[in-house]
Amino acid sequence: MPAANLQDVFLGRQPILDRKQQLFAYELLFRNASAEKGNFASFLDGNQATATVIINAFTEFSLADALGPYQGFIKVDQGLLFSDLINALPPHTVVLEILDSVPQTPEMIARCEQLRQAGYILATHVRPESLDHDKPLLQLVEVIKVDVTRVEPERLKQLAPALKPLHKTLLAEKVESHEQMQLCHDLGFDLFQGYYFARPTVIQGKRLQSSEVALLRLLGLISQDADTAEIEKVFKQEPVLTLNLLRLTNSAGGGLPTQITSLRHAITILGRRQLLRWLQLLLYSGASSSDPVVNPLLQLAATRGRLMELLVDRTPDVKRGGRDLIDQAFMVGILSLMPTLIGASMVEILAQLPLAKPVQDALGDRSGVLGDLLSLVESLEEENHQKANEVFRRLPDIDTAYANNCLMRALTWANNLARSTS
Repeated sequence: MPAANLQDVFLGRQPILDRKQQLFAYELLFRNASAEKGNFASFLDGNQATATVIINAFTEFSLADALGPYQGFIKVDQGLLFSDLINALPPHTVVLEILDSVPQTPEMIARCEQLRQAGYILATHVRPESLDHDKPLLQLVEVIKVDVTRVEPERLKQLAPALKPLHKTLLAEKVESHEQMQLCHDLGFDLFQGYYFARPTVIQGKRLQSSEVALLRLLGLISQDADTAEIEKVFKQEPVLTLNLLRLTNSAGGGLPTQITSLRHAITILGRRQLLRWLQLLLYSGASSSDPVVNPLLQLAATRGRLMELLVDRTPDVKRGGRDLIDQAFMVGILSLMPTLIGASMVEILAQLPLAKPVQDALGDRSGVLGDLLSLVESLEEENHQKANEVFRRLPDIDTAYANNCLMRALTWANNLARSTS
């Protein structure tokens, strides 16, 4: 199949969290812009574009490396289920999510049993209105997904205990509010999927620790090339960060002939670029707090930052903005989810951070090339193909194939970062 036939296929991912709200897996989203919304692809008419992209993702794009320690949930319809292409997927890296549209015939059950014997993990949905414990597929799968938008709370309270005797991993999907999350958690669900953590109303009252606020301010100061005295002043207000800075400088300096005499001295020796990356690492990993955890929202922000950095490198604007524009692209990605994380509006956040104008414009009203790139990243995450295509038209040097490749590299970077800080 010519490569041109694959240009309309979009690749996305949505985090799946465990009971501690830590990243557990990704649902990998492969969609063809011309396919019906919600469908994996139409195999019955011979259109295997989406399946081909999946296979390419695990070969050319090295998605197995990009997933890192996490599994990838992939929707499987009847065509893919019975296709030899499925055997190209690494069994211990993916979870095969059998769609409701696949008839549970003896042949289908036999195929699922075959895949399970080959080491694949299977998942399925249950219809809350017609739960049947005796369905053979429920015995074969390891993960049962429940769409909480289709279940009234009272019915969910009955459904969850009814599923427990099956001894399966229960996954609540399309969780869109803190209330839904809490209810499913209380009912014993093991995994959670949805955009609830990416909506400001969900994490009301959540605030960053003071050291994390300082990290954000330091990132802003360095991105605007602020005077060293201003950077030093913020460090002086954060003893833990100061200690970490001195340790890092000592490690980076190796056999320095003189001792570090001041914060200003340490900042000068370390250098702005290395300091910037170190601060980004601290913000991403949560290492500035007393109980370091990998916050899935911060991980998503870090992935956005790296993806923005990779995408902007192909735009003509880089020739004019150079390295500064690439650093600013990373900053936009990192900060784009801060309203959700700290429960404040972007206007309030921008008022507190001395950011370069291209960063402010991108975050404030999605203007400029960085604004276009952020809109593209968001539209791909949301599976809004119409919006993505509109942005692609404004960015002629970037197409879906390049964007997908950059996403793979960004995921690989973020997951390697997670391993290095764990």
